[in-house]
This record gives sequence, structure tokens and C-alpha cells, in this order.
Amino acid sequence: MRVLVVTAVPAERDAVTRAFGDVPQVAVREVPGARLHRVDAPGGCGVVDVLAGGAGPAAAAASTAFGLASGPYDLVVSAGIGGGFTPVAPVGSLVVANGIVAADLGAETPEGFVPVTGLGFGRDRHLPPRSLVRDVAAATGALSGEILTVSTVTGSAERAAALLAAHPRAAAEAMEGFGVAEAAERTGAPVLELRAVSNAVGPRDRDAWRIGDALAALTGAFGKLIPVLEGWTRHERHDS
Repeated sequence: MRVLVVTAVPAERDAVTRAFGDVPQVAVREVPGARLHRVDAPGGCGVVDVLAGGAGPAAAAASTAFGLASGPYDLVVSAGIGGGFTPVAPVGSLVVANGIVAADLGAETPEGFVPVTGLGFGRDRHLPPRSLVRDVAAATGALSGEILTVSTVTGSAERAAALLAAHPRAAAEAMEGFGVAEAAERTGAPVLELRAVSNAVGPRDRDAWRIGDALAALTGAFGKLIPVLEGWTRHERHDS
């Protein structure tokens, strides 16, 4: 099994690698702003490369492409913390994406926002493998729902309501998933997105954020995730 995990910032990367305990990490590739850390998965399951590639979909796509140059990979995972839409995804919960959606890629018109697909080009979502989403949700206790990728973090009740009106199946928002998925698709690698909820989507209240709790939840999730990923990738290779 070879898995590439892409986070935005080093704190998220470290939350992922802590799930592997004291397993040594090796920095195998580095460019300005991005360093690929390699760890051996527990039980000899394979190799997990973890990359903190920067915030936002553009940085995520570029750094994922950098990481994929060390491939091939059986799976690419966008991981980190994010905002949850209440009451569906409360603070401290986990969300695994059944759809990775570019929520603000498109155009404003007099009639309202039109997604890029409505303009006749591009795409605005990626669909992770359903069986993998199901297995990850079962193993980690994560909610399965759409995770919106935004370039601007939501900071008002009005914007949160508009996003939910446009995407009623949304459970969380973050800034990197769609960029990771776009890069992964170019190599044919399946993609997964997993978020630990640190704050509610809506009015920006940093005092209410629980970043430490969300990072701990992310570590706990990856502690349960590796056997699931190993089993899934082995099954996929056997079927292919």
C-alpha cells in the first residue's frame, strides 16, 4: 500500500503522523514550502507519505502534484481540520466526504451564482469511492457528507445559509480538498477527504474554535484508518 496524505499546515501533518506512534519519519523530497515525510505504516502495511502543502485549493493542487511525482500511489487523502455545518457536524466530529465540491468556482450573475459546470466547462465535484467512504465512516465514526472547498472561509450566517441552500447535503467546509482531488485525478489515483471539525461554519468566532480537540480527533481517526486503507487498496488491486 502506498498512500499520499496532503494537509494544509504542519500542525495537521503532525496530527496525522502522530497516529503512527514513534515510527521514524524520513523527509524524502523537499521544495520551497513543501516537504514530503515518509512513514512506514504499522504492521508492515506499506508506506504513507504525508505532505503539508499550504492553504487553499491552488497550493493544495500544486503541492499534491509535487507529492505525486514520488508515486505511483494507491490512494490520495486530503486531511485536516475544517468547519462543520451545524447541527449536522458539531465541533469535534469527523466528516468523510462522499462528494468533494468546489463551492465557489464559477461566476456571479444577476440571477445568482452559477457553478463552473453551468458555464459549460470544467467540473465542480469529485466523488470518492463509495465503498471506501463507507468503510472509513464505519471504522472512525465519521459522518458521510459533502465537503465544500472554498477559497474564502465563511464568516457570516448569511454566507453559511447561502452555501447550504446551494449544497443541502454539505456537512463541512475546508480549503484544499478540491485542489487535491484535481491533481490526483490527473494520475488516475482515487481520492478521499477526511476532516475533523474545529468550528461551526458561520460567524467567525475564534474563541469558540477547538483546534486542539480537532487535531486530536484527526490523530485518533488515522489510528483507525490504516487497516481500512490497506484492506481497501489490496482489494482494489486484486480486482483490477
